[in-house]
Amino acid sequence: MRWDHLAENPATARDAALFGADAVTSRTFDTPEFRGMTFHEVRAKTIVNRVPGASRMPFEWTVNPYRGCTHACVYCFARKTHSYLDLDTGLDFDSQIVVKINAPELLRRQLASPRWHGEHIAMGTNVDCYQRAEGRYRLMPGIIAALRDHANPFSILTKGTLILRDLDLIRQAAEVTEVGISVSVGFTDHELWRTVEPGTPAPERRLDVVRAFTDAGIGCGVLMAPVLPFLSDHPDRLRATVRAIAASGATSVTPLVLHLRPGAREWYMAWLERHHPYLARRYERLYAEGAYAPKWYQRQITRQVHELAQEYGMGPRRAELPRRIPAREPAAPETVPATEPTQLTLL
Repeated sequence: MRWDHLAENPATARDAALFGADAVTSRTFDTPEFRGMTFHEVRAKTIVNRVPGASRMPFEWTVNPYRGCTHACVYCFARKTHSYLDLDTGLDFDSQIVVKINAPELLRRQLASPRWHGEHIAMGTNVDCYQRAEGRYRLMPGIIAALRDHANPFSILTKGTLILRDLDLIRQAAEVTEVGISVSVGFTDHELWRTVEPGTPAPERRLDVVRAFTDAGIGCGVLMAPVLPFLSDHPDRLRATVRAIAASGATSVTPLVLHLRPGAREWYMAWLERHHPYLARRYERLYAEGAYAPKWYQRQITRQVHELAQEYGMGPRRAELPRRIPAREPAAPETVPATEPTQLTLL
C-alpha cells in the first residue's frame, strides 16, 4: 500500500509505503458495526485540498478526514481514489478506511496561516465525513470548532445521521459565518436503498436530520442524488421522493443524475448484473459516451424535479451570512505540534 503522500514525514513515508511502519497504524475492532473492516490511522501532512481546475464542482477547497467509506454505496464516484493507494475500488473501498487522525490540528494550523484568506471549505464531497467511523474517531467536532473559531465559511454534505451530534457546534459556527448543510437523499424506495446504499441510514432517518436542522433555525437543503436511470426515475418515484423532501422542511432540492466514473462504473455494473440484469444493456447505451448520462436525460430529470418542488412549495436557499469573528475571552494558548503541514479533496 502507498502512504507516501499521506504521511507527515516524507522520509518515514517511503518506509511506510514498503513496510507499513511509523506513519500508519492499522486497527480492527471486534464490534458488530465494524466487523470485517480495517482502519488505517495516518498522520497526514495535508488536509485542505484545492479542487482541480477542470472539476465541475462549485467550490475550490475541500477537507476530507477519511478515505474509503463504510456507507458502501455501489455507485460512489470516489471509489477510484482507493486505487491510488494500491487498494481495489470495490470491497477495499468499503472496508479499508484511511483515518487522518491529526485532521483537526492540521486544519487549525492552516486557518491561522497568513497565507490562508478565509475561502469556503466544502466537506463530505469525496467520502462522507459522518460515516460510521466518525462515531469512533470524532474528528469532526475539532474540525468544526476550528472553522467556527476562525469564522471560516464551510459546507457539509452527508448521508449520515451522526451530524446531529454536532448540531450545537454547527449552530455556533452559523452565528459567525456562512454555513451550508445538505443531506443526500436520492430516493425513498426501501428495497432499492437496502441494496444500493447498504451502509447508510434509511432515507427517512436522513430526512429527520433535515427536520432537526430546520427546527434549529439552520436551513438544510437536499441533494437528490443520485437519480438512478430506470430504477428511481419513474415519475411516481420522483414525486414520492420530492414530496418526502418537501415534508421534511428542506430549503431546496437539487437533483443529480448518476454518473459512472472508472472505478465506480465497474462496481456498479457488476451490481446491476446481479440485481437487475435486464437493465445492463440499457445502461451501456445510456452511458456509451462516458461517465455522464446524456444532457437531454439530465435536463428531463432536472425539469421534472423542479416542477415537483414548485408544486410542493419548496422555498429558495437562504441568503448568505456575513463572515465575522466575535470578540472572545482570551483562551489558554494551544500547544501546536512543531511540524509544518497543511492540505486534501470532493459528491
